[in-house]
Amino acid sequence: MRYAPARGNTPGIHDLVLETETKVIRGEACAAAAQTLRDQGLRPDLICVHPGWGEGLFLKHVWPDTPMLCYQEFWYNTEGFDVGFDPEWPSAERDWETGCRIQMKNAYLHLMFGEADWNITPTTFQRSSFPQPYQQRLSVIHDGIDCSQSCPNPDPAPLELGHSIRLEPGDRLVTFVNRRLEPYRGCHTFIRALPELQRLQPEARIVVVGETSGVSYGRPCPEGEWKELFLKEIEGDYDPSRVNFIGNIPHHAFTRLLQLSACHVYLTYPFVLSWSLLEAMSCGCAVVGSRTAPVEEVIRDGHNGVLVDFFKPGDLASAVSDLLENRALAQQLGRAARQTIQARFDLRTCLPRQLALMDLVANRALPD
Repeated sequence: MRYAPARGNTPGIHDLVLETETKVIRGEACAAAAQTLRDQGLRPDLICVHPGWGEGLFLKHVWPDTPMLCYQEFWYNTEGFDVGFDPEWPSAERDWETGCRIQMKNAYLHLMFGEADWNITPTTFQRSSFPQPYQQRLSVIHDGIDCSQSCPNPDPAPLELGHSIRLEPGDRLVTFVNRRLEPYRGCHTFIRALPELQRLQPEARIVVVGETSGVSYGRPCPEGEWKELFLKEIEGDYDPSRVNFIGNIPHHAFTRLLQLSACHVYLTYPFVLSWSLLEAMSCGCAVVGSRTAPVEEVIRDGHNGVLVDFFKPGDLASAVSDLLENRALAQQLGRAARQTIQARFDLRTCLPRQLALMDLVANRALPD
């Protein structure tokens, strides 16, 4: 049932409460739609909600006797996680102002923990971002990766992307993906690694998936778009004809791309782990990832992937080059990567665990 906010933000509202007001506006609209459903006779056994946009704030006032299960993604912290991680862009705020902003960014989560009967989060790292008392009410169950779809292809066909990009099995193909190209997902480190990578591997084909404008996480680029800013840094030092920025592509095409990849690169701040990494591992890719906590939860260096310092483009280029040269090692890491996903993140395992948790919460038999 679709619904729309009844109003916009208050003109001139204080910046620190703008996001909270936005969530209240959405929560109000969602509760009004829920009341319509209640008037039609709906009495749910369970409410499942992602609280991140505010929709769940007031649902308990519509159905006060219905248990609620919340999908909790991340708790913002002033240190130890994404905020302040990258010294290249220090905050213009004073320390106490940063604390105020983070406190208010988490305000709705405080409210939602008060409303929720139980909570779920995908990874142990994400659970660790929450205050200790809240961690006691969080089950760690991943959404699940469909390993039957994201899987190796022993006999891949050539892949055409657009009119001018044709990728062949056996290409020294390096893949990199962001929802949008931005520092939170290491686009600056990857782009800065291109000159050295091409010096070491002049035949490498490099394909970058993702939107090249705007941001999903973090701050907007102060000068245009992040991609253009970093490409300008390396202008004249790399061969752009062998680097393809292809924007967003359908998921089936992304899977085929991963099946052709000789090395997949995944970089991230200490933040929410991307599905794309797990899908790449499930496809049997040899992954070079950042030595940051969310990646270290799934990749053990030298066992099912290679880890490098997030801030060292030269180390990244060397690690990728080594895997392009040592195909036996790359295949070994790829097999171990897929085994990791099958053992810990397979949809066929995760989905029954989620359904079992839903039954427990619906029946008020909360986990220990």
